[in-house]
Amino acid sequence: MKVIISKDYDELSKKAADFFEERFDKIKVLGLATGSTPIGLYKQLIKRVEDGKISFKDKYSVNLDEYIGLPIGHKESYREFMNDNLFNHVDIDIKNTNVPFAKDVDDISACEKYDSIIDGLGGVDVQVLGVGENGHIAFNEPDSELNYNTSIIKLTDSTINANSRFFDSYDDVPKYAISMGVGKIMEAKEIILLANGKKKADAIRSLLEGDKITCNSPVTLLKLHPNVTVFIDEELNNAL
Repeated sequence: MKVIISKDYDELSKKAADFFEERFDKIKVLGLATGSTPIGLYKQLIKRVEDGKISFKDKYSVNLDEYIGLPIGHKESYREFMNDNLFNHVDIDIKNTNVPFAKDVDDISACEKYDSIIDGLGGVDVQVLGVGENGHIAFNEPDSELNYNTSIIKLTDSTINANSRFFDSYDDVPKYAISMGVGKIMEAKEIILLANGKKKADAIRSLLEGDKITCNSPVTLLKLHPNVTVFIDEELNNAL
């Protein structure tokens, strides 16, 4: 596992974009994440498309997760997030972008369909991950057991609370999501994890220190992957 430390969030985003630019021609399928952490990376990638350094033409993308219960087009849906923060600003064919969608908490067929899409593309070449304060990756929350494949997930109170800043109130945050499973994430050929700020210290410490792998901190499963690069900033590094 390689760890790259940057002085701040802006430098972290640039270094992560450098990582992509160096291998972009060899990437067919990008695994993408939502949340505030990857926004800086996406802005950097947009700029590099505008400068003619990279192109999303003929690329495919698969996203990690999506809320259940938000109507199509809702401003806080992860599909709209990706459109607003990346897809609408680069030369990707929108038909080649995939964000999971389940109509309700019983829509198991949506999970099976999404895994079939990933497998049909030949798997993910590079997967972008963030990490929750409680160590979750995608919406795979700390639990006694974790799902290998794409699944319907009940969100923990801590995750709902963390995401409530994007909604009018805690009660407005969806309580379930469809999420790529930890097994599918681990099938990616390469993974990059982005984390900044001291609030992520406990989660990153569980990944980088010691040899414990536990479902109580799903991010620790990345210890088992042969090709992981972790991008953190100095604030987070100093809190470890």
